Amino acid sequence: MKIKPIAAALLTVCSGLASAQTVLTVSSWLPPTHSLSMAQKEWCDLLEKNTTGKMKCNILPRGVAAPPGTMDAIKNGLADVSYTVHGYTPGRFVYTQMAEFPFLGNTSEPISVAFNKVAMKNPQFQAEHPGVKVLSFFTHGPGIVFNTKRPVTNVADLGGLKWRVGGGMVNEISKNLGMNVTLKPAPDSYELLSGGVMDGTLFPAESTESFRIDKLIKHATTFPGGLYNTSFVFMMNQARYDKLSADEKKAVDAISGEVAARIYGRGWDKVDRRAMGLMQANNVQVVKADASFVADVKAKTAPLEQKWIKDAEAKGLKDAAKVLAEFRAEIARQEK
Repeated sequence: MKIKPIAAALLTVCSGLASAQTVLTVSSWLPPTHSLSMAQKEWCDLLEKNTTGKMKCNILPRGVAAPPGTMDAIKNGLADVSYTVHGYTPGRFVYTQMAEFPFLGNTSEPISVAFNKVAMKNPQFQAEHPGVKVLSFFTHGPGIVFNTKRPVTNVADLGGLKWRVGGGMVNEISKNLGMNVTLKPAPDSYELLSGGVMDGTLFPAESTESFRIDKLIKHATTFPGGLYNTSFVFMMNQARYDKLSADEKKAVDAISGEVAARIYGRGWDKVDRRAMGLMQANNVQVVKADASFVADVKAKTAPLEQKWIKDAEAKGLKDAAKVLAEFRAEIARQEK
């Protein structure tokens, strides 16, 4: 007679345990060892820790979509959480191009924190992402010019070579500098360079290691504040977020925004530093752009900022010039 109450109690406990854990399906289109995959895992580990195991991530063994399709894959619920590059879908995003201009900053973390702070203050940035909940905005480290052929010490040297770029503002910057560019995702770089289809690529330092081109590259040119940057979004399927309980939403929100921007930025800076050491070990000839080269680049790319201001205001961002100035000022504050 006593078995039934015990069994009922056990059933209640077991059903409570089964319903207690919320599992988010997480996708990455980069290898598990890449900085972004590791940063995403760090975020997941923090979520599990902060909720004492009530929330956790199921990180898929491979991405649910190619990089350019990731935004729509998350929007359509193929996975709950992932990140992507805004520039991989040209023409889709205007506001986020603010974070891709030349000479913004020398490390990822301050730029990422400033980008997230300013973008989250202006609802137009999030409105460019219908169907997904923006968890954070971030950027990679400063963009560098890499090639397999010759030193690049001025704008003229950029001509006559074939370059891979990732899309977005870097594509426009490259065109304004007279470069012959092809839009291809970062993971294609090894094949393009090793086969001689492309002579060079625009990347942050980290990418030379993560995409295995560190032994292919012979020359690098760095710029104070970077030649360009790349804007990323870390996101969740909006419907999935909406279904979370109030406490679960609080747990997600608490480690998103600036916290997530710092996780991604700090991770990127770490591998950027390591990659610079590898370049030295591999005898890559590194040239620092001189004042004349920087001045030429500024002159040729200045119209892009004016165009962005005009385009952003036409789309609905009030006083875009002020927003851009605030972004730069915030980077300077974060770098101190």
